[in-house]
Amino acid sequence: MLRTSIVIDYQNVHLTAHDVFEPRGELHDALVHPMQFARRAIEERNSRVRDGFALAKISRVLVFRGRPHVDHDSAQHRRCNDQAAQWQADGALVELRDLKYKYKTINGTQVPDGRPREKGIDVLCALACVRETTRPDIDLVILASRDTDLVPALDELYDFRGTDSQRYAMVETVAWFNSRWRDEATMSGGSLKPTEPRRIWNTNLNRECFESSLDPNDYR
Repeated sequence: MLRTSIVIDYQNVHLTAHDVFEPRGELHDALVHPMQFARRAIEERNSRVRDGFALAKISRVLVFRGRPHVDHDSAQHRRCNDQAAQWQADGALVELRDLKYKYKTINGTQVPDGRPREKGIDVLCALACVRETTRPDIDLVILASRDTDLVPALDELYDFRGTDSQRYAMVETVAWFNSRWRDEATMSGGSLKPTEPRRIWNTNLNRECFESSLDPNDYR
């Protein structure tokens, strides 16, 4: 069995799930539980590997996510902390990074201008992937994200493995995919790919996988 680390770009996974499967629903209705997602992804991956290829088992689940600032959205800040605490209690390693805001001045006071954005999450995911590939107790790293800023990281991980397969773990990806996207008028989804001619294994996750990955907890 391949000892596996799963690195999750959480907001990317969450928002892509919403766009691919429930674009007309509320965002919180597509809230994914990282451990349920990881278990379902591994189950799906193992069901699709060809004969002669090793099955995977979860060793570590690492989650990276932006967090609203307490001064600007205290309710969402608390909810994000509660979610992270629950996910950690359930076995995930969660790292939160405060969202970045643009500001405008109104009556001498700076207030947020527009929606905040995640900054640095892709870098944290990339660094985590590199670290995990060098761990002696990890055989496989699976990246869950469609952020194209992570393509250079996939390229490096692939090349590392090619130069020294004993030192570096294998790398794969996992992605949402809706085969009925035309009928349902949604995004199709699909995988993050390294630069050609590099090729890595990707596991597509369908609607059933999405539904079994949903977080059942109420964080109100």
